[in-house]
Amino acid sequence: MALSLYVDTERWRAHQQTVLKQFPGLVPVCKGNGYGFGHERLAEEVTRSGSDVIAVGTTYEAARMKDWFSGDLLVLTPFRRGEEPVPLPDRAIRSVSSVDGVNALVGARVVIEVMSSMKRHGVVEEDLGKLRASIEDVRLEGFAIHLPLDRTDGTDAVDEVIGWMDRLRAARLPLETMFVSHLKPQEFALLQQQFPQTRFRARIGTRLWLGDHEATRYRGSVLDVTRVVRGDRFGYRQQKAAGDGWLVVVAGGTSHGVGLEAPKAMHGMTSRAKGVARAGLATVNRNLSPFVWDGKQRWFAEPPHMQVSILFVPEEAAEPKVGDELTAILRHTTTQYDRLVDN
Repeated sequence: MALSLYVDTERWRAHQQTVLKQFPGLVPVCKGNGYGFGHERLAEEVTRSGSDVIAVGTTYEAARMKDWFSGDLLVLTPFRRGEEPVPLPDRAIRSVSSVDGVNALVGARVVIEVMSSMKRHGVVEEDLGKLRASIEDVRLEGFAIHLPLDRTDGTDAVDEVIGWMDRLRAARLPLETMFVSHLKPQEFALLQQQFPQTRFRARIGTRLWLGDHEATRYRGSVLDVTRVVRGDRFGYRQQKAAGDGWLVVVAGGTSHGVGLEAPKAMHGMTSRAKGVARAGLATVNRNLSPFVWDGKQRWFAEPPHMQVSILFVPEEAAEPKVGDELTAILRHTTTQYDRLVDN
């Protein structure tokens, strides 16, 4: 009995091929929990695609991935002086976001990140002169720009990339390769057309692995079903049942990521109103679970346990049976499955 990730493998791989064709030279990203699939599985998929490089989040991820993937390993987290040294092969490429970082990596393979409108990290225009002298001591693999997902001010992603291309060219820096993130296929094609002497490489994770929502499903197995009537006490805190129905114990708890949720950016009155409603219900111990039964998301009977969740299913719904599986609406990047099943 497990929390399982079911993958329609043929459909999932067909989507990957679509994205690979839209972005020639694509750099697959495998970071965090491997977008819910795990690092080893994604390494297998990248090898199947024939890509020469894979991007990981940290040096620790690169140290694990080197045993599963034989190509280059692009570390996305920028190098910082004083960081813990992690033994990596020569095929590892470090991202750098400062002149000081470049100076500290003599002889290393590096990708230099420029400061985008994300304002997260990157070399600024004022430092490009110093950078020109520093790159003589490293093996420069290219420049990179990480763009925001939303552009609420009406600015244009292509214009932002072109602006940086012009600055780098004015500083007489080599523009053989430019790594980009969060561009639409038509934007990517336009840049490649406008700068034919530069090879653009899109670093893509979410769109590649999770772009087809119908290709994957989480399901939790029903472990136990107990009949209750209104007022019966149950659980760790001995709460009272809100009505007649069943307490359903289903595989999937906090160790899997069930009940854990990343903060969301809310736009508009509707999403804010829903957020207020959810918060209000939580104050009276009403929390909607990610598990679906008989066509509806069911309420947690109490907060999820480490490996299981207890749900309340009212008597007007179909009675769950031990061994049934409940679909679970879970975020891939925060979920750890017990088993992966290829269909």
